[in-house]
Amino acid sequence: MGKTLTIVDHPLIQHKLTILRNKQTPTAHFRQVLREIAFVLGCEATKDLALGEIDIDTPLEAISAPYLEGKKLCFVSILRAGNGLVEGLLDLIPSARVGHVGVYRDHETLEAIKYYYKTPDKLDERQVIMVDPMLATGNTAIAAASELKQAGAMQMKFLCLVAAPEGVEKFSEAHPDVPIITAALDRELNDKGYILPGLGDAGDRIYGTKG
Repeated sequence: MGKTLTIVDHPLIQHKLTILRNKQTPTAHFRQVLREIAFVLGCEATKDLALGEIDIDTPLEAISAPYLEGKKLCFVSILRAGNGLVEGLLDLIPSARVGHVGVYRDHETLEAIKYYYKTPDKLDERQVIMVDPMLATGNTAIAAASELKQAGAMQMKFLCLVAAPEGVEKFSEAHPDVPIITAALDRELNDKGYILPGLGDAGDRIYGTKG
């Protein structure tokens, strides 16, 4: 698990995560803080992007300077809650491409049900970062990663806010080549598949819905 999992313990991330965990945090504030924390997590997730060099002129002299080379990377939102993270990641890298994988968890069986898929082309030439606030049972993330691999993705990471040990273990067994980046590894899952202590249903809290 240690080689697959990175826990980002930056003080700003931990502070913002506390705000998100608090059940008193209203929807608008939750959405804004989620966007902010995604920006900081995105710095960790993209720290190994490939760089090339380009010749430019500063106001004082000509230099050879670093720039991102290759195809634009792709953020893939696992619908619907993943969209809350994508907004912050696009603040960091506005030129990134965005894909969507619709996978929801059946509340009775906890199995992943797929219903939508749309991504940019040439995934085999892009670094792909899947995003979902929660890694709970791991079933939806496993299904999404499998879909992306079938579409050609070869360089993938999974970015989430909070992970459960059960989900990390299951995902890592299914996709040992996909690193997990998270702000926290929580204690456990309850009997309904929710993370404890967690932060509740991320989608409901982002969009102000219940169910």
